[in-house]
Amino acid sequence: MQPINKIAEKLSLADDDLEFYGRYTAKVRLNRLPGAGASPKGKLILVTAITPTSHGEGKTVVSIGLAQALEKLGKKSIVTLREPSLGPVFGVKGGASGGGRSQVLPSEKINLHFNGDIHAVAAAHNLLAAMIDSHLHHGNELKIDVDNIFWPRTLDMNDRALRHVIVGLGGKANGVPRETGFVITAASEVMAALALAGSRADLGRRLSEITVGFNLDGRIVRAGDLGATGAMMVLLNEAIMPNLVQTTEATPALIHAGPFANIAHGTSSVIAQRMALSLADYAVNETGFGADLGAEKFLDIVMPASGLKPSAAVLIATVRGIRAQAGSGTRGAEALKAGLANLAKHVENLKKFGLPVVVAINRFPDDSEEEIRCVRDFSAGLGAPCATAEVFDKGSAGGLELAAKVIEATEQAGAEEIKPLYPAGLGIKEKIDLVAREIYGAASVYFESGARRKLEKFSALGFSSLPVCMAKTQSSLSDDPKRLGAPKNWTLTVTDAHLASGAGFIVVVAGNMMLMPGLSKTPQAARMGVDGNGKITGLS
Repeated sequence: MQPINKIAEKLSLADDDLEFYGRYTAKVRLNRLPGAGASPKGKLILVTAITPTSHGEGKTVVSIGLAQALEKLGKKSIVTLREPSLGPVFGVKGGASGGGRSQVLPSEKINLHFNGDIHAVAAAHNLLAAMIDSHLHHGNELKIDVDNIFWPRTLDMNDRALRHVIVGLGGKANGVPRETGFVITAASEVMAALALAGSRADLGRRLSEITVGFNLDGRIVRAGDLGATGAMMVLLNEAIMPNLVQTTEATPALIHAGPFANIAHGTSSVIAQRMALSLADYAVNETGFGADLGAEKFLDIVMPASGLKPSAAVLIATVRGIRAQAGSGTRGAEALKAGLANLAKHVENLKKFGLPVVVAINRFPDDSEEEIRCVRDFSAGLGAPCATAEVFDKGSAGGLELAAKVIEATEQAGAEEIKPLYPAGLGIKEKIDLVAREIYGAASVYFESGARRKLEKFSALGFSSLPVCMAKTQSSLSDDPKRLGAPKNWTLTVTDAHLASGAGFIVVVAGNMMLMPGLSKTPQAARMGVDGNGKITGLS
């Protein structure tokens, strides 16, 4: 690793632009944000994927490898990534900083307590929760309806036992008894607000607008009504600054914010992306899970709110992922064919937004030439350029073909053609119906009674112009993780809805979607440890 000020010099950042967090990481001060209305210097590349397996399809490693390859071709590039959540790190993934010769470094620090950002988000979120219960205890001047408080508590860990809890037990001195629960910090509205904010002032406004519940008269109670905004901003004062690190080839990386894509909007912060676009020729931005989640939410939520427009999308596919969508464990090109419909649907979806699409095959050592050729030929038939990426084993050298095709695709992009799927003026139910039909391939949408009543109330309160953030399984285009490929003639079931007025969207829950994950029987945590010299093992 190079000292972080050497990485900063590549971007013409001076020491005065940085807050140093040790020798190899720093935060970039917000004075380096471009002015309002300034045209971006660089082009934004959106990295997404087909429907992933439980181990992912390699969006992070390919994003890092692509940024390195662009730099090797003589372009100034930055990769912008989300911060890893401790829940998946100790649950399924064991780490989320790339791998092999395409990692962000120092990987252990990034995967664990990385400059305190996620802890700050959790503290700000839980401070608001504590102020709600304190307000109830001290007389409830705002007349908050105890049965209509929406604000949970949060923890950055997979802990299913906390999904539904009762607080305030033990007598009058310990608060007012009521039902509540926990969400994982990546699902916190504070995380979403941090990721979507354009400045400190904008973050303060968003925090103040957070709806915590209703009063006895049916009116909204906001965080600002409780006087919580200033203290929450104090806790987030440094967390709002993006973190500068480096890749294995010393390409700059900005890692900031960590909203999940299946239960939130799933991409790094607007501030990090705007900063990257002002400092480099290309900003490679990863979005979470498949294109039906992270990419759709970027294009329908982040893009309208921020004005950030990608110039091209990279759709990552793996032979393993296509085989999984075929429901087959058999190797060979013939066994892949049933799963290629999933790839086709994702390409079709991205083109609906006006985006040029490049398919990247993240190649594994046991993929045969026949299987790779099958995916390449199929992609060509879809009108999508295709490149094989071998960035895990080869670093930038394994991503040069992909980088060249991405550059070519960005030069063909027309900004006026890249648009969200729906206008803000469309009704909430109509937005849900459009996403369900156009992106997921559903034939219809069924609203359970509780969800329908909530959506109708949100509309009556004047929130119908907000975009919808669909919370559904990442394992299928549908709301059922067992439906493979590109299912048709099925019904999306909307089971719940939440108002995220501070973040600026409405969370729509489809199917059985948990906002607090749980650990598996043998999680990655069981494989981790520290040796006598303080070296961490099992974290990769």
